[in-house]
Amino acid sequence: MSSVIVQSRFPVTLLGGGQSAHSDLSEALALAPTLVAADGGANVAIAGGLVPDAVIGDFDSLAAATRAAIPADRLHHIAEQDSTDFEKCLRAIDAPLILALGFTGARIDHELAVWNVLARRRAGNTIVVGAEDIVFLAPERLSLDLAPGTRFSLFPMSPARATSRGLRWPVDAVAFAPDGRSGTSNEATGPVELTVTSGALLVILPRACLREVLRTR
Repeated sequence: MSSVIVQSRFPVTLLGGGQSAHSDLSEALALAPTLVAADGGANVAIAGGLVPDAVIGDFDSLAAATRAAIPADRLHHIAEQDSTDFEKCLRAIDAPLILALGFTGARIDHELAVWNVLARRRAGNTIVVGAEDIVFLAPERLSLDLAPGTRFSLFPMSPARATSRGLRWPVDAVAFAPDGRSGTSNEATGPVELTVTSGALLVILPRACLREVLRTR
């Protein structure tokens, strides 16, 4: 198990080696200025002219030129292979909020592992930012001021139950399960209130909803 490597009273940007637009990274850094790279995410950072405050991972994707461009005291090698670099980073970061970019849109097995970690670690302080969507673990209670017609999706990572107000299709009677009912492609009719009564649900919203979600944190 890794100990805390990055401790911050402010939000942290976590960069992976997958797809992330420069504009998304710039916005994330404006909101969460400490930059931590998960292994190969350091290659992306250096290519964009950024030197991470810390690099965490098993370093199997870290290019030699990238390693040479980063001060040695910022490189934190964690050799164990029982967890992904994403999980290593979540264990090693103590911050009120983590904006995670570069963890979607590439290998499907890597992306599935991210959702597994969010649910298994109950990582409620982490928002995964993709090109089209943001994804986070639903807290026990969630209130969002959404415009009518906003896509609001729920995906179960375990058997789960919830109640809702402000959704076109209320979820109160739905028994969610990974191999059963999901709640994708629902819509807001206005402000949404969600109460999770059991289980783990991922909330998937359009990328444009990020600042509204941050308002609730």
